[in-house]
Parts: sequence; structure tokens; C-alpha cells
Amino acid sequence: VLSCLLSSFLFLFPSFTFIFILSISSSPSSYFFLFLALLVAPSVTAQKSKLRGSSGQHPLVQNQTVTEGGTANMTCRVEYNDQTSLQWSNPAQQTLFFGDKKALRDNRIELVRASWSELTISISEVTLADEGMYTCSLFTMPVKTAKAYLTVLGVPEKPEIDGLTKPALEGDEITLTCMTHGSKPAADLRWFRNEKEIKGAKEVNASGKTFTVTSSLQLLVDRRDDGVAYTCKVDHVALAQTPQQATEVLEVHYAPRVLITNSLTFPQEGQYLKLECVSKGNPSPDPVMWTKDGGELPDLERMIVEGRELTFTTLNKTDNGTYRCEASNHLGTSSAEYILYVYDPNAMGQHGPDHALIGGVVAVVVFVTLCLIIVLGRYLARHKGTYLTNEAKGADDAPDADTAIINAEGNTHAEEKKEYFI
Repeated sequence: VLSCLLSSFLFLFPSFTFIFILSISSSPSSYFFLFLALLVAPSVTAQKSKLRGSSGQHPLVQNQTVTEGGTANMTCRVEYNDQTSLQWSNPAQQTLFFGDKKALRDNRIELVRASWSELTISISEVTLADEGMYTCSLFTMPVKTAKAYLTVLGVPEKPEIDGLTKPALEGDEITLTCMTHGSKPAADLRWFRNEKEIKGAKEVNASGKTFTVTSSLQLLVDRRDDGVAYTCKVDHVALAQTPQQATEVLEVHYAPRVLITNSLTFPQEGQYLKLECVSKGNPSPDPVMWTKDGGELPDLERMIVEGRELTFTTLNKTDNGTYRCEASNHLGTSSAEYILYVYDPNAMGQHGPDHALIGGVVAVVVFVTLCLIIVLGRYLARHKGTYLTNEAKGADDAPDADTAIINAEGNTHAEEKKEYFI
């Protein structure tokens, strides 16, 4: 009993204990207890040192984020370790590695580094099922643990665009739908008309741990949409700088529209003239049909039709008339007219219309306009007058209206007043 008490006291105050024993007695039994204390003291001191060292040990870990299909490295470190083992466990509390010894048969899990201060393992071809809380344990007394969360990002699949009818007809209402599966967290979908971004209606649905994202775009089809590329892009953290996208080119069928252009403003006899029938439609309205005054072209030797062009090799007065171009496809027919008047070169001169005559007419119009402005200004400035008013005094005392008028006419003291109106 005395030895136990002495050992305990020695554990707390070793130096003081030695002095105390020597001072209280010089008997042989005292030296025996001193010898026993000297034997116990080293082991007690070592145990105390071990306990102090273990109290400063604690495993250090970090949360990890990895893309589905990638590789996750899980590292556990200890700053001070006196040869105590480290262990990694998965979210199901299954031991993966105990030191450098593999405990779980999974070919995807490998040892990267194992020492007294570090245990690092790798998990390749990560799936969404690998996500969760992983535990690193340090087997001291008591066991100390640290937890790291492994986040797995679900990669969205390539989007698909549905609802496109080929070809679409002008005036139709269509809805384009873009869909992507497997994203985690939910992906973002964006629409582009050629290179310009347009807004769609987004919808997100959960499917297990992943999300299905849908975005719809409503269109009132116009001929301007023909050949336009509509692109749906997927933005997601797992895709970094390479977003997934799908593109569809819209084909629109529409009835033709016709316009006639000419090569001369004032065609003259003997000149060369070309009329072109510009027709826009899808499908293309080829060929076009030319007529004159409702009938066929009269002189096919001088009037040559090539595709959409009508060419007059040498104009003369007989070519005067109304020329009509007509184009059609399965959606409709359109036409345009051109009235041809061939001028006499002697009457018009070699340089076209009489520019002197046109200049004279313009000068007369300008002069008349200026004169009207001057006259109107002077009239408004002088439009004022003098008005004489007679104020009947005493008319208020008349018994009736007739008497008041008589009194007013006979009033010789009526005052003259002037009023000016501008």
C-alpha cells in the first residue's frame, strides 16, 4: 500500500518525493522504499509523457469535390504521431485502408501514401454512389476521428432539341424543347438565335440524385426565320469552360414576293434595257413568266428571256406597254408590273431630261413660297383696329329695356373708348 501511495505521489511530484523520503528517516526500510520508487518512476514518467503526447494528436482532413468519372484523393494527416495507426472508412463505415493494409476489395480504391503522419488513398472512376462522409480514425486512447465530405458532380448529358418540324410554314406556331439529363446540381439552359441570346421557359425535375432540366421556346414562324440557327447551350460547373450544346437550323416555306428592277431610268429609242424579276420565296419560284399587256411577248428576237431577266436589245416606240412578271410555288403566286415608255432621244437630248426646265420650275415654287411668307407676316403684324364703344350712363335706372335704349341714344356724355386687338 505504501509503495502504491509513493508511486502515485512520485507520478505527480517526483523530485519532492525523493527529498521527502531522505528527510523523514534513515532506516533500512526507507532505503527499500526509495529503491522501489526509483524502479517505478521511469515507467510512470514514460506513461505520463505518452499521455501528454497523445493528447496533442488529432487527424486533419479536407472536404473534396470531384466530377463523376474522375478521381478523388482523400488525405489524412497527423502533426504528432508516436507510431499510432491511421484508418480511412467510407460513408457506410466500411474500412478502406488500415495503415498500408487494404481492407475493402474494390479495385477503384488504391493506396497513394502511408506513413505514421499521413494516409492518402485514391478513388478512381467516382460515381454518385461514392458521395458522402468519409472518416479518418487515429487509434489513440480514446480513438480520435475527423470527417471529410466527398461531393460528386453529376455531368449533364448532351442536350436534345425536339419540336422542330421540317419544313415549317410561315405563320405556324411551334415550340422548341431542349432537354438534358444527369446533372448535379441542376444545370442551366440558354437559347441563342444565331449569336443573340433569347429567353426560354425553364423547368427542373429531380430524378434520384440527379436532375432533368427542360427549357422551351415558343416561335411564331416568319420568313425571316428561314435558315436561322437555334442553339441550346448547357452551363454547368462540371463542364468548366466547355458547355454542351445542340443546334437546329429552321427551314421555313413561304409564298413568293416579286419586284421588278430596271437598268435605265429614262429608256430611249435604240438603247439596251434589262428588266429583272426579283422573286423571293421558298421553295424558289423558278421559272418566272413574262407577259406584255396581258398577252405573250410580241417580238422574241429583240426581247430575250433568260431565267428571271427580260432583255431588250434595241428599244423602239412599239415596246411601250405594261410588262408583268409572275412567280409561283406550292404556297401561292405573286406578280409585279412595269410600265415601259420609250422616250424620243431628240426630244430629251442626249443627256436625259431637260434639267434647265426642272430647275426653273423649282425656282418658281421657291419664289412663290417666299412671297406668301412675307405677305402673311406683314398681315399678322398690322392686324389691329380701333373700336368705339358708347357707355350709357343711367341706363340702370330705366324701368324697362326700351327706356334704357332711348336714354342711351340721347346720352351726350357717352365716353369714347379705344380697344386694340392684335
